[in-house]
Amino acid sequence: MKKIKQLFSDSLHEFTVTKNLVLCGLMAALAVVLGMVASISIGPYIKIGFSGLPNRIVEFLFGPVVGCFFGGALDLIKYFLKPEGPFFFGFTFDAMLAGLIYGCFLYRKPISAKRIVLSEFTVKLIVNCFFNTLWLSMLYGKGFFVLLPMRLLKNAVMLPIDSAIIFFTLTLTKQTVGKLGFHLISASAQENKAA
Repeated sequence: MKKIKQLFSDSLHEFTVTKNLVLCGLMAALAVVLGMVASISIGPYIKIGFSGLPNRIVEFLFGPVVGCFFGGALDLIKYFLKPEGPFFFGFTFDAMLAGLIYGCFLYRKPISAKRIVLSEFTVKLIVNCFFNTLWLSMLYGKGFFVLLPMRLLKNAVMLPIDSAIIFFTLTLTKQTVGKLGFHLISASAQENKAA
């Protein structure tokens, strides 16, 4: 319990550092641009998008509290810049919950394929398959269990793809953050303990 409280306290403290807020702003701008231009469709149900990568970077660097607020704010910004369908707060809640989950898994932790797959699996199961399906069912009047099988299949197919993309993105991020003046001291210390 003490570790969780410290994790959230440390993440909340990230808001007090000006360069962190600047980087969040840059990541938000990048996410908006990527959301508009960088996605690859493979068939009718599989879409590889890159607009979530800035979110993962923010969650990795600044933790669950910043990730939660960043995800919610970015969802609202994207909607108002390019509305698709009716606005529904459930999807904003999903973005915030995903930021919280990823932040808990990734913040100040060593980058490992296992950790990333586990975080992806948790988000895909809780947020994508349960909550998103529930919101779609409520919005469009289709049965939850009618929508669920296709959504489970889509998320199962995307799990290894998204995990690989995030693994390489965070590995590259970790290599470059020092050059930008960001320090992952706690993550380095934990890696040394784990070694």
